[in-house]
Amino acid sequence: MSLPIHQTHSRRALGEQPLPGGLLPGLLRGRVHELCGTARVALALMLLQLSQGPVIWITPSWLPERPNPCGMADYMHPGRVIFARARRPEDIQWAAEEALRSGAAPMILVEMPSPPALTPVRRLHLAAQTGAEAAHHAGRVAPLGLLLSTGDGGAQGVESRWHMAAGPSPSGLLDEGGIAWRLERRRARSAPVAAWSLLRQGDAGQITARPITTATITSL
Repeated sequence: MSLPIHQTHSRRALGEQPLPGGLLPGLLRGRVHELCGTARVALALMLLQLSQGPVIWITPSWLPERPNPCGMADYMHPGRVIFARARRPEDIQWAAEEALRSGAAPMILVEMPSPPALTPVRRLHLAAQTGAEAAHHAGRVAPLGLLLSTGDGGAQGVESRWHMAAGPSPSGLLDEGGIAWRLERRRARSAPVAAWSLLRQGDAGQITARPITTATITSL
């Protein structure tokens, strides 16, 4: 029988990571969330753009894909990112737990070769809670864990699951300009499923969000 994870801080005490387009509620810190879909890295970069401080980005060394600092520069300074390359799947879990537990970085990105099961995710939540305590005593914000999963994701026990993929412009006009995505909140402990069109425009890359009221969303 699995026991629930008790949070030692209130939502207000832990704080929230703002979402692109000013969507509410934000991502609860001191917890682990999942980003999936073909545009999951773009969503992660949008979150980094709205955050401050160092970032730890953990990736599998056996996969050919690499985060591109030049691509990050449109969203944030790549010098904020500390890249960690894991040699084995178990090393990814270990590195993520240690990074969250330390509370040294406000955001931990973890690229998962496959969605983790409930027990590994529970361990990450517990590490994030310990990191929140350490960050509180050091006067820093609580850490936020982001699992980047392929496809539709499916990590068990995450605080929330977000799916993002390329989409048409909100108005459907070819001359609207900018880059558009479809963002879905497919699972969350404190909010219902929902969907939005995101549009990034202008030299500053400002992102606007428009709700999709007629969308059918599958809660996974």
